[in-house]
Amino acid sequence: MRNATYGTALTLMIGWLIWIGKPVLIPVIAAAISVYVLSTAAESMQILPVVGRLPAWARRTIILIAFVFGVVLLFILVINNLAQVAAVLPRYEDNLEILATRGASLLGIENEPTWENLRSVTLDQMDVRSWIAPVLLSLRGFGGTLFLVVLYASFFMAERGMMTRKVVIALGDEEAGGRALSLLSRINERIGQYLFVKTVVNLILGSVSFAIMLLLGIEFALFWAVLIAFLNYIPYIGSLLGVLFPVLLSLAQFGTLWMAGLVLFSLTAAQVFVGAVLEPRMMGRAFNLSPLVVLLALAFWSTLWGLPGALLAVPMTASLILVLAEIRTTRPAAVLLSATGKV
Repeated sequence: MRNATYGTALTLMIGWLIWIGKPVLIPVIAAAISVYVLSTAAESMQILPVVGRLPAWARRTIILIAFVFGVVLLFILVINNLAQVAAVLPRYEDNLEILATRGASLLGIENEPTWENLRSVTLDQMDVRSWIAPVLLSLRGFGGTLFLVVLYASFFMAERGMMTRKVVIALGDEEAGGRALSLLSRINERIGQYLFVKTVVNLILGSVSFAIMLLLGIEFALFWAVLIAFLNYIPYIGSLLGVLFPVLLSLAQFGTLWMAGLVLFSLTAAQVFVGAVLEPRMMGRAFNLSPLVVLLALAFWSTLWGLPGALLAVPMTASLILVLAEIRTTRPAAVLLSATGKV
């Protein structure tokens, strides 16, 4: 009874620390995940003709510079698209008015309720100016988080080369140090490979979605493509949201249901191809989570950390299972958490 009480208290304390430490833990964990992706990308550069001959530190530096450049571009993209959305809102409102009028005509309710009445209780009740301050605060927090992620990732990359020597010194035994280094190497390789492949899959999905939206004439296609790539880290829900936003935009942009249906069909086809065909072939056995475990991880981390928690839930859970699978005493737990039992 006493052990159960202590265990419950410890669990509650850890959960409280994770929740209260959200501002610190999110950029640290995001940076650690980024380092795995960047390190695997740097190792993959060895197959390139000229860059592959560079020393490891030079390849990591190139990848880190590219990462910083990409983060800066992402922040600029978000800022510019918000300004452009504010500029085209009146045109979107006119298209929605036309669409609502057509729908009312088809349903035979042209007189009551009228679009003016509907608008007076919906759009006219929205104070857009009151949203500006929260949006600016969110952008400032987003920019600060991105800066911390880049800063932590830079230091993690710098410390990565010294980790081998530190482990040997800490254990004080070359044989024990060798076993620990071998275990860490296998864990790092599998986690890095999983995160790298998942990132590549998301980039492919974002590129395909961008091409589709560009051909269909969807405004802010690059922004929506980046959003789709990020949301694809969230299984099930992320794919749904990634398609929903461009479909709603196409409805407001063109004011026609058939165009929204075409966007829905095209982006859904891209999601199905990547999720059902491309991703399983590229992932292999690296991604073998039970669907129940995925849902529980999403529920837990999104409750604690909101959208950042949902984005990090599956990478963190998959990394944990890979770690458990490489340790003999914890391997049964990894088998139970997997989808097929093969870890």
